[in-house]
This record gives sequence, structure tokens and C-alpha cells, in this order.
Amino acid sequence: MRSTRVLTGITTSGTPHLGNYVGAIRPAIAASRAPGVESFYFLADYHALIKIDEPARIQRSTLEIAATWIAAGLDPERVTFYRQSDIPEIPELTWFLTCVCGKGLLNRAHAYKASVDKNNAAGVDPDADVTAGLFMYPVLMAADILMFNAHRVPVGRDQIQHIEMARDMAASFNHRYGEHFVLPEAQIEEAVATLPGLDGRKMSKSYDNTIPLFAPREQMRKLIAGIKTDSRAPGEPKDTEGSALFQIYQAFATPDETAALRQAYADGIAWADAKQVLFERIDHEIAPMRDTYESLMRHPERLEDLLHAGAAKARAIATPFTAKLRHAVGLRDLRAQGSEKQVKAAKAALPSFKQYRESDGQFYFKLVDAQGKLLLQSTGYAAPKDAGQAIRALQQADAASAQFTPADGVTQEDVVSALHQLRDAA
Repeated sequence: MRSTRVLTGITTSGTPHLGNYVGAIRPAIAASRAPGVESFYFLADYHALIKIDEPARIQRSTLEIAATWIAAGLDPERVTFYRQSDIPEIPELTWFLTCVCGKGLLNRAHAYKASVDKNNAAGVDPDADVTAGLFMYPVLMAADILMFNAHRVPVGRDQIQHIEMARDMAASFNHRYGEHFVLPEAQIEEAVATLPGLDGRKMSKSYDNTIPLFAPREQMRKLIAGIKTDSRAPGEPKDTEGSALFQIYQAFATPDETAALRQAYADGIAWADAKQVLFERIDHEIAPMRDTYESLMRHPERLEDLLHAGAAKARAIATPFTAKLRHAVGLRDLRAQGSEKQVKAAKAALPSFKQYRESDGQFYFKLVDAQGKLLLQSTGYAAPKDAGQAIRALQQADAASAQFTPADGVTQEDVVSALHQLRDAA
């Protein structure tokens, strides 16, 4: 059975903090170790250019983020870890997708609409200070995903729209040029942990209330000492509800440790002592990683070598795939036109899936052989996406063990043979 491809991008626009670690880095690294998963992690430095025009900051952030992920346990041997700008096929695919993407679709993108609404409220031109990069951001994101035919993309709810847009672009391209792209699915991170910052609000660079993940030990201690607390004196019981200090501790501690601090709150622990407990618990987890991080920061050539190796792995997929896409859209060797009839004839000699909608409003698909004989007829689906998922499941599963009902007069072996022909041709 084929593995499931999962892709995650990390924009190189800042220094990782404790909230990034708890909410994204730690769970993503744990997920990368799951069996049957092929993970792609990339440093989204092209995306950073949309937000930042300070070259040194982008370079520094790229270094810090790469060092952070490796220090936190990402295994570049197990996953494909690369820098977006090292894959020239991605901007080429961006252009291919631009040519099949309707402007109206991009007009509805949340980030663009928010900028337009802000300008309208200020009484200035709707597109004032809106770059083409911001407008085209969803196309570049779609190219990131579709280049590697990722099945799942872990995102928060605010990013679901971008996955839906990627699906639209993939479907438009497939409709024009044949089935080349998997339609990706958003993997909604419902339980993403969010940490409060120094002032009690969500930890965010926007609020300038973060605790850098790999701050030096004494700086970490001072920052934790500055976490906002109430005025209750030592000996007075304290509430865990709404306590930023307690919430941060809970994200790092075991259930038993959390219960112990909860009891200490009830017993009136002094805030200074509670902050020391928090510091020691965070330092216990972070200190070993900090040593690796600091070593990598002193030797950026190690990270550069890792990223070059990751780019080679990524391009081993991207380069031949882009060659197929170039051929599909007509960017071809002129000497090959004489063989086009043979190519079409070869495709016509293969079985194929047909997806369609009936008068009952349901969506169906069927599998026919090269002569158009019906081999397999699906039941109805409420949405085309559901029918497409069923087709992909049938294509990706071991055909011999897949569950299906052949058409009248057709054996299961006939269907299995047709599925194998399609798989071999791909």
C-alpha cells in the first residue's frame, strides 16, 4: 500500500518561541515518526518575501528555524526537509497554476479581502499597498502542495480556504490536461495547543510577548519571572483558571506534575516559587535541545549541507514530475510531435475512470476498459470530492483486497487487472 504524503511549510519570518514549539513543532515531529507516512517539511522563504523586505532578517530566520527543527528532533533521514527556494520547479508550477486559476477565486482569498476592507475603511484605493505577491500567495501555496501531490496538509481553520483553493486549481489543471494532481485534504488541527504569553494574551510576535524557545538559560529565567500574575500573597490560595503561568507549565508537564502544581496553587504557593518550578520544568525539556541548537547556529554549514541533501531528495520527485507537466501543457521537444498519435493511442488503450453527475443530484464514477465496456459502477456520493476520494482509495489500495462490486458479466479479476494496468501506466 502506498504511503500517505503529509506536507508542512514553515515561513521564515521570525524566531521560534515556546508557543511555536508546543503548538506546531513538537506535534509535527511526533507525527513524522508515524508508520505509513511520508513527510515533507519545507522552509517557506519565498512566502517570507511577501511579508518582509529585510534580507538579513529572512536569512537569520531561515537559519534559526532550520536549527530549531533539527534540534527538536526532526530526522532529515526519515523526512524530506528542504528550503522552498532550492526547488526551482515550484515557481514554474506556480505559473502553470496561475494560467488555470480564475482571478475571481483569488479575489476571495481572506488575506487579500482583509487588505481591501482595511483600505476601504480608510478611504483609500482598495489595492493600496497590496502587492501581487500577497494576491498570488494562494497560488504559490498550491504549488508547494501539488508539486509533491501531498494527500494531507496540517493547518489551522484559518488556512482551510487555501487548501480548498489548491484543490480547485488542481481540478482545473486535471480537467484541461489529464489526471496529474492528487486533490489535497486539509488535516484540521483541532487540538493545537496555544500558549499564553508574558502578558496573558496568546503568545505571538505580533504582541511582542513571546519567550524565545532557545533563549539562553538566564534570559529564559528572567522572562519567566516577568510573566504576569495577580497580587495574591504567599499563603493565599491561587486559581489555576486563567493563570498563564499554570497553562504554560501544563503544556510541558506530566499529568502527575500538573496535579502537584495545582495542589500547590491551592496551598498558596508564592508566585516566585511557582515561576521557579515552571522555569525548571521547561529547562529540563529544552536544555538538551538548546545545546544542539547552539552548536548548529555556530556551524551553519551543517544546516546548509542538510538542506542541500533535502533539496536533492525533493527534486528527485519534482524534476521528473515537472517534465511530465511541461509535456502535458505543450512545452515539448519539437521532434516529439510525430509520436503524439502513438501516445494518444497508448492512452486510449488503457482502462479509465469516468466521473459524472446524475439527475438525482448524486455524483457517480465508473471504470471502463479500453473499449468502453463497463467494469465497475459506483454508488452515489453527495459531493464530487467524495467520489474522487473513493476513486483515489481504489487506485491507491491493493487492488486485490479492495472492496467493490463488478458490473454484470465482469469478474473481480477483470477489475483487478484494469486497476493494475492503470497503476503500471502511472
